[in-house]
Amino acid sequence: MKKPDAEPVVARNRKAAHDYHLGESWEAGIVLQGPEVKALRAGRASLIGGFAQVENREIWLHGVHIPQYSQARWFNGGSRRKRKLLLHRAQIDKIERKVNEGGLTIVPVTLYFKDGRAKVEIALARGKKTWDKRHALAEREASREVERAVSRRLKGRPD
Repeated sequence: MKKPDAEPVVARNRKAAHDYHLGESWEAGIVLQGPEVKALRAGRASLIGGFAQVENREIWLHGVHIPQYSQARWFNGGSRRKRKLLLHRAQIDKIERKVNEGGLTIVPVTLYFKDGRAKVEIALARGKKTWDKRHALAEREASREVERAVSRRLKGRPD
């Protein structure tokens, strides 16, 4: 039986798009311990509040919550411990350069499995101001209202 082509998404950081202007993104492998993989396969993780930092020419993921797997017998590491991300040296250097010169931060956007391996999509992000967030919400609400009006017209209902 053939496996489905879709990548099972474990967690999305929808708040990142609300709080940041997202820029360039990369797919990175993530170094996990056995029970953490089981917890991810069970669909339990949260990227909210997570960020990545370049330390000693390596990228580390901080603040991502992967809860302890209850049926694990041996070492269940901290649920919010820092985890190493796996990228090519040239990619790490490029990310480090952009973060240092542009006042950007690195945020995790999606956590998923690809070919049986846990991957995390990270993006360069610039923080939004409060008025940016309000403006984005207003635009989204206006577009929803337009879609509702169009669907009502197509169904023949009066406004």
